[in-house]
Amino acid sequence: MQEQRKIAVAGATGRLGRHIVDVLEEAGHDVVPMSRATGVDVVSGEGLREALAGVDSIIDAAAWPRNEQEAATEFFIASSRNLQEEGKRAGVQRIVVVSIIGADRATAGFIASKVPHEQAMQAGPVPVRILRAAQFHEFVPLFLEWGRQGDVIYVPQMRTQLVAARTVAEALAELVNGSAPAADGAIPEIAGPREERLADVAKLVAARRGDSVRIEEVSDPDDPEQALFASGALLPGPDAVLAGPTFEQWLDSTN
Repeated sequence: MQEQRKIAVAGATGRLGRHIVDVLEEAGHDVVPMSRATGVDVVSGEGLREALAGVDSIIDAAAWPRNEQEAATEFFIASSRNLQEEGKRAGVQRIVVVSIIGADRATAGFIASKVPHEQAMQAGPVPVRILRAAQFHEFVPLFLEWGRQGDVIYVPQMRTQLVAARTVAEALAELVNGSAPAADGAIPEIAGPREERLADVAKLVAARRGDSVRIEEVSDPDDPEQALFASGALLPGPDAVLAGPTFEQWLDSTN
């Protein structure tokens, strides 16, 4: 029988965090949701000491909301320092961190902030496990919103292996419950079952909505993120865990 634990979740009200909370509670764990909405600020440290009282593990799914490398890096370094310091004080035994596949190849934007996040966490006294995930299915509708200009939606040329946020939450729960690290110290990855082009899945979303908008794939050769997106640098490595549902199956389940 699985050991029941008291687990804190940073970023508990976010796109991934709410799934993590659900998965842990369904498994019978005592979950402490941490977010500004619950009175806990991982950057300022407000409410953090009280929230971590009696906690033995933390899952860090807190995220910066915009595609800003410098601001996101500052956010992650500050939050990592606070989670490590207050975690040690509280007797936390493990911190599990969600990162992004391709972070170690990124040079700009939010994705590039994740390696400093990983490093800041690993520099602390509490043992850390990291999981790098592919882009979530849930991000595709956001790309449609961001790229809409009248009757046209422009999306970046992107190769990705989209994965459901719920699937990533389940993998993070396994890590916090003690699955062994890789013998070579490699950071594990999780992605969806097949490669997709962002433009193709965007067209699928528009069709399901009955939206006659035209989807156009665009590429800016001067944008370092565009080179990352188009090259396949966001695709998982050969040892990644591949897990469903596919994007189309996920879309069916959400309609």
